[in-house]
Amino acid sequence: QLQLLESGGGLVQPGGSLRLSCATSGFTLDYYAIGWFRQAPGKEREGVSCISRSGGSTNYADSVKGRFTISRDNAKNTVYLQMNSLKPEDTAVYYCQTVIAPIQAMCMMAPLMVASWGQGTQVTVSS
Repeated sequence: QLQLLESGGGLVQPGGSLRLSCATSGFTLDYYAIGWFRQAPGKEREGVSCISRSGGSTNYADSVKGRFTISRDNAKNTVYLQMNSLKPEDTAVYYCQTVIAPIQAMCMMAPLMVASWGQGTQVTVSS
């Protein structure tokens, strides 16, 4: 069974930081570009960031540029999302997913859906 496993969420005050992790079960993560998505209550799921297979190319939503950093360690089969300067509007359930890569050195924040969505990890930013 192909699975994506998100972890690292929690409750943090505005201005704080969290690091999310994405691991896989049943397939090798380094074959794919990976993206992070989030869904806030009452809103549609939106793309946050993505990283190419090698890690050499990244993309970010305008709302998180300069605050979030995506990275990957293919040896550990893990993708990370470092989130700094968190704001209340970052509150959401965060998911990772394989994403479309028009060429190997690129990524798009559009799900490829090699695996179904995982349970996600809740991030709550509140004082």
